Amino acid sequence: MLTDNSEKAVFALNPLALAYLGDAVWESFVRARIMRSKSFGNNADRLHKEGVHYVNAGAQAHVIRELMPELSESEQALVKRARNHRTATKAKNADPVEYKWATGFEALLGALELSGQRERLGSLMEASAAMVEEHLNRKR
Repeated sequence: MLTDNSEKAVFALNPLALAYLGDAVWESFVRARIMRSKSFGNNADRLHKEGVHYVNAGAQAHVIRELMPELSESEQALVKRARNHRTATKAKNADPVEYKWATGFEALLGALELSGQRERLGSLMEASAAMVEEHLNRKR
C-alpha cells in the first residue's frame, strides 16, 4: 500500500507497475479525446481504429523521445529506468526498442497520476496527443 504519494516516493516505485497505471491513464485520455473530436461519431469500431494510432508502442516511443528534453531530471531518470528495466514480457506487435521507450512513456504518466501532478500530466498528454495528430495529418 502506498502511503507516501510524494514525487520522490512514487518515482521510486517499480517502473513496470507505474507503466501499468500509465497505460490506463493514456488509454482513457485518448478515448475521451477521440470521442470529443466528433470526427468519428459514436461508431465503436471507428473509435477503436483511431485510438490505436495513439496507444501503439511506435507512437508512444516517438512522443517520449520528442518530450525528453522538456522533462525534469527526475522525469528523465524515471523514463530511462523504465526503458532499461528487465521484463519477462515481450513486445507482440512492436519493435523491442520502441516497446521499451513506450514503457518509459507509460511509467511517466503513471507516476504523474499517482503523485497527483494532474496539471503536469494533462500538459504532457495534450502535447503527446498533438504530436500524434500532427504525424497522422501528414500521413493522411
